[in-house]
Amino acid sequence: MGGAMARRLAGSGFELTVWDRTEAKARAAKVGRVASTPADAVRGADIAISSLTNAAAVRDVYVGPHGAFENSTGTLFVEMSTAGPDSIEELGREADRRELHLLEAPVLGSVPAVESGTLAVLVGGSPHDLVRARPVLERLGEIKVVGQLGSAARLKLIANTMLGITSVAAAELLAAGAAAGLDREQVFWALIRFAPLLKAREAGFMRGKHEPAMFAVHDLVKDLSLAMEIYDRGSSTVPLTRETRELFEKTAAQSGDLDISAIVTAYPRGS
Repeated sequence: MGGAMARRLAGSGFELTVWDRTEAKARAAKVGRVASTPADAVRGADIAISSLTNAAAVRDVYVGPHGAFENSTGTLFVEMSTAGPDSIEELGREADRRELHLLEAPVLGSVPAVESGTLAVLVGGSPHDLVRARPVLERLGEIKVVGQLGSAARLKLIANTMLGITSVAAAELLAAGAAAGLDREQVFWALIRFAPLLKAREAGFMRGKHEPAMFAVHDLVKDLSLAMEIYDRGSSTVPLTRETRELFEKTAAQSGDLDISAIVTAYPRGS
């Protein structure tokens, strides 16, 4: 996602400096100067965007050795990872302590949506900071203002829970329809009438093609676990989410790096 966003922004005329924990990935993007550290990447930048794997990576990149919060003067930080509300709220407190500006902007959508500029960008934080970030974020997709820092992280986990439940439902009903004697193509046709976004994963659900991964199984397991933390704190009744997480955890044991369409392997294929 980070590489796709960098290419999209570079193609929109923005001057970029990039950094990745795997330097080869940063160089492969071919969108600007490759920095040696997060601190080097943000030095002199007007806006710094991060898209990282998890809360540990977020903390390390921002406040670890040579972190992005070092030596930054006037930079607006836009954190786009799916790392949960605790992560962004902790980072927000650290930004306040250092008198730095921070927005959260997790997104709904995968690489094709980045490339077409049709992501949903969920924004939490100061409206004043959003004014500054808007020209950049608008190149990625539609901006949805959610509320204070942490609100967008919570909504992103709600959305990814829906994605997980929908994916499991599709896999289950494809198998059930085939067992009932229906053609899988006809079942899938009916399912996408109710869940059109399944169409983007037709190759996975219908032909077992789960690579390249638009959204890896292990990443969804991480997100569902973060979501369950929120639901448990609120004493929410979420049996579908629990079952969905369990099914994806079992799938991850064999297919963690594959796209979430690999959930079809949790059910007998049928005819």
